[in-house]
Amino acid sequence: MSIILDGLITALQPINLLLLLLGALLGTIVGILPGLGPATGIAVLIPLTFGMEPVSALILMAAIYYGALFGGSRSSILINTPGDGSSVAATFDGYPMTKNGQAGQAMSIAAIASLFGGIMAIFGFIFLAIPLADFALNFGPAEFVLLFLFALSIVVTLSVGNTIKGFLSMFVGLGIATIGVDLQSEVQRFTLGIPELIEGIDFIVVIIGIYAIGEVLYNLFNISQPKTTDHNIGRKLFTKEQWKRSLGPIVRSGPIGFILGALPGSGGTISSLFAYSAQRSLSKKPEEYGKGKVEGLVAPESANSASAVGALIPTLTMAIPGSGATAVMLGALIMIGVTPGPLLFEDSPDLVWTLINSMFIGNIILVTLNIALVGVLMKVLHTPPKVLYPVILLLSFIGVYTLGYSTIDFYILLIAGAVGLLMRVMNYPVVPLILALIVGGDLEQEFQRSMVIYDNAFGILFASPITIVLGILTLLSIVLPLISKWLKRRNRKKQPSQSM
Repeated sequence: MSIILDGLITALQPINLLLLLLGALLGTIVGILPGLGPATGIAVLIPLTFGMEPVSALILMAAIYYGALFGGSRSSILINTPGDGSSVAATFDGYPMTKNGQAGQAMSIAAIASLFGGIMAIFGFIFLAIPLADFALNFGPAEFVLLFLFALSIVVTLSVGNTIKGFLSMFVGLGIATIGVDLQSEVQRFTLGIPELIEGIDFIVVIIGIYAIGEVLYNLFNISQPKTTDHNIGRKLFTKEQWKRSLGPIVRSGPIGFILGALPGSGGTISSLFAYSAQRSLSKKPEEYGKGKVEGLVAPESANSASAVGALIPTLTMAIPGSGATAVMLGALIMIGVTPGPLLFEDSPDLVWTLINSMFIGNIILVTLNIALVGVLMKVLHTPPKVLYPVILLLSFIGVYTLGYSTIDFYILLIAGAVGLLMRVMNYPVVPLILALIVGGDLEQEFQRSMVIYDNAFGILFASPITIVLGILTLLSIVLPLISKWLKRRNRKKQPSQSM
């Protein structure tokens, strides 16, 4: 107990509180800007940690990390432009809430959901860090193959009324993920002789293209039509009724994000999409999701924030980064003399407990900061389209260029924007494409490793109890919606005959 209090005292030192505030502010700004994301943000700001005490450097980097996750949803909610992959799910119901004149309520409830998700994960970190680290060690290539397939299946089958289009969208995403050199055979695929495509296509470029450029193009082609979007300022804070509806999804999604975040490589994108899909599948009115339902916003936000804390577990206890951002943090920690690993809790308990206490304080600072900024950010909605859309385009191109400093990404951005526009007009779900693109590369690599280990695909299914459970869940996620749909049709056919 004394070590926890010592960590709290260290975290409350003025210099550490100042670094927390600075990291939270910088992280929020980084999260809002399309394409930067927490990994790039931490990498760019690493020089700030030079000369700092290790604990202060860790506090600053962690604050930037979860600050970027808080900020990422702002642009998703306001202008349908995710800051990075983990903020994609916030567009599903967050942007429709903005179009319904509830931008302030969306941003404030999203901040509260992130706070509660983060706090739940911090308690999970305190009590479950070591057991979860041991559990994560059981995940080999076969387990990750089944986990990725389960995530894909549940997202595709939730494309209510558009299941076939959902599968087509997923296959397009998997196809894009194959572009580049195959790491096993070293054969180039679909690179068209363009050297910049050898390393594949960054999914962030596609996400920004589909959402940001697609949104601008859609509004450009519909500029002559009367606007239905309600941009009234309205309430800045959520209502009591919205809070009641949000509490359950927040509590359910936090643990989902925390556990998935603790799995190396899963990251906030899978956690938030998984939480959204789970929340929608539990709803009695899934058809209302995607139209501005507050439950569809708070669930991924809670999971996303919790996954950030979960991702620190394998990073600190096994020196295995749980996400791209924690990979950058891991390198920075080693550089400043901290050696993450199983003995970190024993050798440097002061550092670990100071970090945990700082995360608790940092989450409170972040929710205060983000709610205070609601009024300022909502002024974006009153920006004239002739100013707003060029600014979105400029930020998108700058964000994409900073990813790889390649002009090829500009062309990919524009193509993705056109694809996003077509999918929107033709009513194709975008999420399966995005998720398939994100996990496609890892899915292929893990599958190839599994085939080497288990010799055939059936061996993967029965590699461990975890793969069996995930295989059953994948099968159920495909079959149950079909059975439900068949039962509804049968009941509808029976009703007229009974009435006669």
